[in-house]
Amino acid sequence: MSETRQGQERFVAPLDETPLRAIDAVDVDAVPESQWKEAWKRLRKSPLFWLASVIILVLAVMVAFPGLFTSADPTAAKLDNQFDPPSEGHPFGYNFQGADIWARTVYGARASVAVGVLATLFTVLLGMVSGAIAGFYGGVTDTLVSRVSDIFFSIPLLLACIVVISVINNVWDDRGFWGSVFVVVMALALFAWPQITRQMRGAVLEVKNLEFVDAATAIGASRLSNLRRHIVPNALSPVIVSATIMLGVFIVSESALSFLGLGLPQNIVSWGNDLSDAQTLVRSGQHLVVMWVPATALAITVLGFVLLGEAVREALDPKARKS
Repeated sequence: MSETRQGQERFVAPLDETPLRAIDAVDVDAVPESQWKEAWKRLRKSPLFWLASVIILVLAVMVAFPGLFTSADPTAAKLDNQFDPPSEGHPFGYNFQGADIWARTVYGARASVAVGVLATLFTVLLGMVSGAIAGFYGGVTDTLVSRVSDIFFSIPLLLACIVVISVINNVWDDRGFWGSVFVVVMALALFAWPQITRQMRGAVLEVKNLEFVDAATAIGASRLSNLRRHIVPNALSPVIVSATIMLGVFIVSESALSFLGLGLPQNIVSWGNDLSDAQTLVRSGQHLVVMWVPATALAITVLGFVLLGEAVREALDPKARKS
């Protein structure tokens, strides 16, 4: 044994002088927290999440109770009020038809948000089912679903929606509010599902080979039970992130289609229709308030869902936050 030189002595404190503190103790009997509970803890500390929540909460109240924000009738138009300046109860004045700009913006949220929410639900449902089946069963099923999704993925979303809605307009022109919303929703969902399918397929391929799936199989769980109870719930993270962002994209898509005159009919109050009506004013450069009020509402709404998607992504994937 080599001799210890001066200054290299080692000192180890006795065990009774360094007791294990309660803070260092590990509760071996504690139930491990789920992925979603850990994600919620991270979300509560995220400023982006709270900012997005405030925006979405205000939007939800506006959609459910528009009378709290304005007492004016959005469909009441009086040409004597054409382009009148702001007044009490009418903070942004009137448009070229004499209708209240703020009232139309408040009530227009209902149609735009309805299209965004319903299109997202249908897209996620179709993409989850097809992606989970393709990733779990593999083989011919995976090849067939993947090739079909590649075909739909190669078609531009807005161009495809324009063609589909134009065809439906020729055979079903008088379809009312919910009929018009349904047509736009189906057109968007029909060509947007491949993105969710790809993400769900990749997540299922990763999860189905993990140890807890093998353990469930060992104790007698069937393949369908494994897919439904273990694989799909643990593969939802990327789908949820995409769904929150996709909701904002669909709201913009509805506005773009209505702006082109192919989305919701002109008799339905929506942000896209108001922007379409204001395009002649943009060219002249006059009375731009008619355009920027619904445009600002649209931008803030999309920002809220994008921020929510970013916050959820960071909460479900801590590696993304570090990078």
